Amino acid sequence: MNEQVRELKPSALWNYFTDLNAVPRPSKKEELVIEFIKKFGEQLGLKTYVDEAGNVIIKKPASKGMEGKMTVVLQSHLDMVHQKNSDRDFDFATQGIEMQVDLDWVKANGTTLGADNGIGVATIMALLASEDISHPAMEALFTVDEETGMTGALALKGGLLEGQIMLNLDTEEDNELTIGCAGGMDVTASGTYAEQTTTDQNAFRITIKGLTGGHSGVDIYKGRANANKLMNRILLKLSNELQVKIASIDGGSLRNAIPREAVATIVVSDDNVNELKKAIALQSEIFRAEYHVTDPNLNVSVEITGKVDTVLEDEFQYKLLRSIYACPNGIYRMSPGIDGLVQSSNNIARVLVQSGNYSIQCLSRSAVDSEKSDLVQSITSAFELTGATVQPGSAYPGWEPRPDAPIVQLMSNLYKELFKEPANVDAIHAGLECGILGTNYPNMQMISFGPNITGAHSPDEKVQVSSVQKFWHFLLETLKRIPSKN
Repeated sequence: MNEQVRELKPSALWNYFTDLNAVPRPSKKEELVIEFIKKFGEQLGLKTYVDEAGNVIIKKPASKGMEGKMTVVLQSHLDMVHQKNSDRDFDFATQGIEMQVDLDWVKANGTTLGADNGIGVATIMALLASEDISHPAMEALFTVDEETGMTGALALKGGLLEGQIMLNLDTEEDNELTIGCAGGMDVTASGTYAEQTTTDQNAFRITIKGLTGGHSGVDIYKGRANANKLMNRILLKLSNELQVKIASIDGGSLRNAIPREAVATIVVSDDNVNELKKAIALQSEIFRAEYHVTDPNLNVSVEITGKVDTVLEDEFQYKLLRSIYACPNGIYRMSPGIDGLVQSSNNIARVLVQSGNYSIQCLSRSAVDSEKSDLVQSITSAFELTGATVQPGSAYPGWEPRPDAPIVQLMSNLYKELFKEPANVDAIHAGLECGILGTNYPNMQMISFGPNITGAHSPDEKVQVSSVQKFWHFLLETLKRIPSKN
């Protein structure tokens, strides 16, 4: 299947993408891909440096005749989100991504594709290896751990880069020129709870799956179902109406992905077994009606499972379900200044309740720091009522738009010249590393762009071949027109 990808154009870019996708590269476990990129730079004979965080910097001199141009930093992140369908037998630690070409799209076989941000990485590799592309002096910056905290960008020290312009290759719509982004903060509520024994012999597993999921920032406005919220809705209803007892809950996976699946184990008395099945069937119909547009494959099922000896203590179950119900999820506020832009949001990303311990993980985003703090306080208030310890985790700043920056004007005009229509110049409700990198490089002009990628952070991820070709052409023309040094 991967050989089909190697035959696509531009061939150098797609071949490097295929090579990259053979290397396991989950966030926080990027040792193999760091070594892969380091060897790549060294084999080209280019100055290559790996900093303490694992970020890789490769520098290439300007091509002939371009020595007087400003130095450009080309930036992408090495890690990728590892997600697979529950019925897919796949080991991300040992297997390369299995890709296939479907008409004008490249996708993976039941897993994330890694186009986010592997296409950007492969693009930079193709430029570094090229011998016939006109370009100014380039500094390739490959950061680590973008997807789970942006710790690579946060750890990058000032003074390592000399470039005056940064081209971030991590935008997912080819008509977008992104010049600003939201900041984010992880919030985790956790604690312990008392268990109680149960004499009920009827143990059931409730499963929600088939949701669309997606990126918890750029896709949050689409109103897609969150498996954790749906599961909590079911459990509260069953708890109120059938006195169901909960043994465990396991929902979601990654902080920056809208949860697609959730599982809960419950027990119910003999008298309520038939009512349980009817209630699940009814709730499944309700969910499918509510989400038939955004989540057409949504499925709720219930099946008998093995015997359960303990369940949540009654008072804790009461408080937990209501706290999750009260916790904000989805859009918190739209931008009053930019039409259609989400300003603040929260994703209840992970719920794990088992064996006397519980944890609820959220990722809150906002373009306004004070509003982000308000959102975090709302989440904190909901869970502190259960007695949880609520801890803000890693945070990263937003990126303030500078629409008058020369690189923005240059690329806006060039886009219209090449494609006969204006680009959408705007901000994005997602984390980009530009805001973080700008703290140590405040005078660097920055802009982000890329090809069409859909379904990022989910097994539905795919990248459009014709859009990659458009993006490649736009990038090469941009490099030719980089202004001269002052």
